[in-house]
Amino acid sequence: MMQVKTLLPGDEARWDRFVDSMPAGTLFHQTAWRRILETTFDYRSHYLLAERDGVVRGVLPLFHVRSWFAGNAVISTPFAVYGGMLAVEEEAERILLLAGKTYAHEHGATYMELRQRFASSNPELQTRENLYCTFIKPLVANAEENFNTLPREARRMVRKGEKAGLTAKFDNARVQDFYEIYAASVRSLGTPVFPLTLFENCLREFKDNADILLILHEELPIAGVLSFYYRDTVLPYYGGSLPDKNFLAPNNFMYWALMKSAGERGLHYFDFGRSKNSTGAFHFKRHMGFEHTPLPYQYQMMNGAPLPNNNPTNPKFQLAIKMWQHLPLGLTKVLGPHLVKQFP
Repeated sequence: MMQVKTLLPGDEARWDRFVDSMPAGTLFHQTAWRRILETTFDYRSHYLLAERDGVVRGVLPLFHVRSWFAGNAVISTPFAVYGGMLAVEEEAERILLLAGKTYAHEHGATYMELRQRFASSNPELQTRENLYCTFIKPLVANAEENFNTLPREARRMVRKGEKAGLTAKFDNARVQDFYEIYAASVRSLGTPVFPLTLFENCLREFKDNADILLILHEELPIAGVLSFYYRDTVLPYYGGSLPDKNFLAPNNFMYWALMKSAGERGLHYFDFGRSKNSTGAFHFKRHMGFEHTPLPYQYQMMNGAPLPNNNPTNPKFQLAIKMWQHLPLGLTKVLGPHLVKQFP
């Protein structure tokens, strides 16, 4: 008999081994991400594990989230590009979905969101494919070959950064420098900044599988990215640059430096993460030579509710974004960590 149970502390190693064995498994399915979110925010997790005869057949990480942006929802998983169910057979997927639906009903949620990389064929799920895309590109060990895969304009911008004297340095100890850059960058986009503790927790939990790359100009940091490493892939996840230094092309230079380093380390893929379709970030990644793949996020709607439209491209959020862009940077660093958990 297939059974579903809630993840217990003693099952974490089995859970992670199963995630690592699945082609669609990601670091956001691992229990480390659960610890990061529970330590940083006050979200409540509910991790479901399906097994038969003591053998894991599927997992579903869930978080119950209440916010004015997302409403009352169950999400797999917050602040993550990827999430959703991992299962080796349809029966495991079916009973995990049923258990997740039951959990959502018990907590009055209006929907369950599964941030799938690959869509489930379960007829109960509704799919939204045209909002978010991911960008993944193969790498080789030879830096010159990797560089030549960049479009001509991207190569020109990298050389512009080189001529300006930009240099790249990996340094996890300078998380505060990275935070100052990131806070200024997301303020310019109209987005609340995460608390510093999120980045500290990521570095602590992922250890050698996370690092900070800083871009220096005249020895001062002007851009930075916190990246994750999983299997044979590098994922630059939190990144930005000082807005008044963008004329030096620090972002092109930074992502090329990371691409070069990852190839030389023997990694095979560069995952540029998620962007909303047709936004500035979407076009930047395409101009860096990446092809986009739609992400089929799926929803279990409760009581016939319509699909949620909780994303910054919704016109009702545009005024708030513009107001945030004009707040003093210091104030955004005070308010942002309290507001950002409203946007999982």
